[in-house]
Amino acid sequence: MQTTSFVLGAAEFNSGDILFQLAMFAILMALLKKFAWGPLMGIMKERENHIASEISAAERSREEAGKSLEEQRQLLKEARQEAQTMIENSKKHGEEERAQIIASARAEADRMKESAKKEIEIEKDKAVSTLREQVSSLSVLIASKVIEKELSAADQQKLISDYIQEAGEER
Repeated sequence: MQTTSFVLGAAEFNSGDILFQLAMFAILMALLKKFAWGPLMGIMKERENHIASEISAAERSREEAGKSLEEQRQLLKEARQEAQTMIENSKKHGEEERAQIIASARAEADRMKESAKKEIEIEKDKAVSTLREQVSSLSVLIASKVIEKELSAADQQKLISDYIQEAGEER
């Protein structure tokens, strides 16, 4: 085979070398495709599948977290409502108990007041009875003294005033 060479300026190109280099390049490309590009693409495909599965897992986790968050919010809302109900029930019970205590205290105060009124009435009746006894004994005493001596109207008035004053001092 005869090689033709071309001269371009100062450099000379050999067509055999060019064909040899093209053939070597094609063989190198075929080897790269078979031994490097294929496995590399397989690794890339595996990596892509792995990333896709990780994204899917992350998406599922995000959805589960969203559901859990919603459940927690619902539970918190229910707990708040329950706490509010308990507070309202406690207030209501406290108000009822307060009203009951006040009613009981008022009833006791009324009972004590009635008892005190009865005692006062009894003591008043005793005092009036004692006063009547004293007045009757004074009347008897005055009558006996009047009988002992006859007095003028002025003397009688003075005597009555003196005995009334004595009776007031004894009390």
